[in-house]
Amino acid sequence: MKKFVTGFVVGSLVTTAATVCLVATLKKTVIDPIEEKEAKIDESRRKAHRKSFAR
Repeated sequence: MKKFVTGFVVGSLVTTAATVCLVATLKKTVIDPIEEKEAKIDESRRKAHRKSFAR
């Protein structure tokens, strides 16, 4: 019974660690580039808005 409990705990920890790594990788490869692109678009929009009033 002790081996079962130990194996269950270790398996749970490994599964949790794998899930955390998957989420971190997904954020780094998918979500961060989208946020950077949105920030760049907003910055360009602000610059264009300022230029339209400068004329």
